[in-house]
Amino acid sequence: MAGSGSPAAGSPAAGPGGGGPGGGGPGGAEDDRGPLRAAFGGLTTRGRSFLAAGGAAAVCAYTLGQPDLLRVGMLLAALPVLCVLVLHRTRSRVAAARRLTPARVPAGSESRVHLRVENVARVPSGLLLLQDRVPYVLGPRPRFVLDRIEPGGRREVTYRVRSDLRGRYPLGPLQLRLADPFGMVELSRSFNAFDVMTVLPRIEELPPVRLGGDSSGHGDGRRRAISVAGDDDIIPRDYRHGDDLRRVHWRSTAHRGALMVRREEQPLKARCTVLLDTRRRGYVGSGPESPFERAVSGAASAVAHVAAQGYSVRLLTDTGTLLPGPNTEASDPSEVTGLILDSLAVMAHSACDGLDGAQAALRGGDGGLLIAFVGALDVEQVAVLGRLRQRAGSAVAFVAAGQLDAAHEADRLGALREAGWTALSHHPGVPLARLWQRAARELSGSGRGPY
Repeated sequence: MAGSGSPAAGSPAAGPGGGGPGGGGPGGAEDDRGPLRAAFGGLTTRGRSFLAAGGAAAVCAYTLGQPDLLRVGMLLAALPVLCVLVLHRTRSRVAAARRLTPARVPAGSESRVHLRVENVARVPSGLLLLQDRVPYVLGPRPRFVLDRIEPGGRREVTYRVRSDLRGRYPLGPLQLRLADPFGMVELSRSFNAFDVMTVLPRIEELPPVRLGGDSSGHGDGRRRAISVAGDDDIIPRDYRHGDDLRRVHWRSTAHRGALMVRREEQPLKARCTVLLDTRRRGYVGSGPESPFERAVSGAASAVAHVAAQGYSVRLLTDTGTLLPGPNTEASDPSEVTGLILDSLAVMAHSACDGLDGAQAALRGGDGGLLIAFVGALDVEQVAVLGRLRQRAGSAVAFVAAGQLDAAHEADRLGALREAGWTALSHHPGVPLARLWQRAARELSGSGRGPY
């Protein structure tokens, strides 16, 4: 099954010995082999009425001396008891599994949930009523009615979930109710396996324009580094059939006694840092269309866009959190992008008062592209952004509009532009793609464009 903390795809729900999500075996979280007293508690009104009628008939038969009436009473009482025994055994031999397709979706998109119920008993099951627990933001709880399942048979049902709010939402556990054909007994059961659905921020498609950096080719910086370091710092490798003899490194060949060649120059990969301001005091309002949600969505869109263009991208917040961190082992660009987007899915406000944490995390800088999504700024935070600008090759800031009065917002934007930023106001309802195109034009016109 998909999702964190859940079994693998297509595996059964956790059994009695599983102890949590992902446990093995076809059983559920409850001990279904407990005393029958709990099973008799599932008698419906009809079942209790049959028991009462059977008992009354037996008493009347004894009082009146009518053996035929006793037989009727025994039949009335035996029917609900027989249904309890059959359902109790069937309940302990029903397995269930869940699968999400996909388990990670952008906000506003749908995911399909596939439920599979299998009867592993030697007797047919009764009527099955399924209900899966889902958070209210994903929609109403799905309910299904399944007819009897033959021994070894299985049934599959599908429903859809959708959320306009980013986050991580648990699905499950699955609740199962079994009923006999006569309506005498209803027994409930809850499995302990669950899945997690990750709703990513809304990702807007951005125009294919570059705001800065060079992600392909053999960069001049690489050649300059070689010329400064000298020929002795080149690490040669063994000669391979087909290598150009002009790349033979004669000094290493003489030293090793074997033909050695210079390694091919590795292409320089442009770097991009996406700065997200999460300060609570920097944003006013809440909800899917709030300024903070627009900033998170903008950061996710920028990360996905620049990663697709070949940048080495990372996410930085005002708290100093840097993703991927120095100890992150993920090297595949798609894994890094997925890590950042998963983090943005659960990103919340911070209690920080300023952007000093981001400044400390970027101490030294790397001269790459810096894209910032920020809220309301005061003079001190503008100064911090000015210092961050000095550590980047190009810098673009999207400032959430409506957080300050018009005069102060204009002053802050002007101060950012004086500090070297390409600063744009991000108004509600204005597509980020339009601002992205405008930022590219301003960078190109100011001579700080792609390099």
